[in-house]
Amino acid sequence: MQSKLLSRISNFTRPIMIACGLLVASSSAWAQDTGDTKCTNRSLLGDFGFTIEGVIITIPGVALPPTGLPFRGVAMTHFDGKGKLNQVDHVVVNGAAPPVEWTPGSGTYIVKADCTGTLVINVPGSPFSPVKLHFVVVRQGKEIRTVVDGGAGVVTTSIGIKVE
Repeated sequence: MQSKLLSRISNFTRPIMIACGLLVASSSAWAQDTGDTKCTNRSLLGDFGFTIEGVIITIPGVALPPTGLPFRGVAMTHFDGKGKLNQVDHVVVNGAAPPVEWTPGSGTYIVKADCTGTLVINVPGSPFSPVKLHFVVVRQGKEIRTVVDGGAGVVTTSIGIKVE
């Protein structure tokens, strides 16, 4: 008798469990299709390697050519998933190597639910510090694309890819 009862319960609950599984799968697919992605500070967690390029357009008290000074660089940035970052960078300005091989910096960041955000990097001794950037998190947190917020005397973009 107990076996018969368990069989009836199983026959009744099996279709409900299948339907629930299909609903979960379809809602997950819907969220991906509609871009309903929720990002947080935790979306940036770990080490990211960046390529940096831009132009220095002003330096207080220094006359620059009208086209500015081009620069290129790389950085390794560690995001703690809680809003703090540390990095080292190597930036070549107008073909000249930096005075220090790897320049350290640290700062804070905020990631909004729509995967946009801002960050501030403090570089001791830099005339451009603090550097304020806007960014977007893409590829499910595996990549970040940045642009320097205006007013810093530089026009800069960078792309960071998560170190796997």
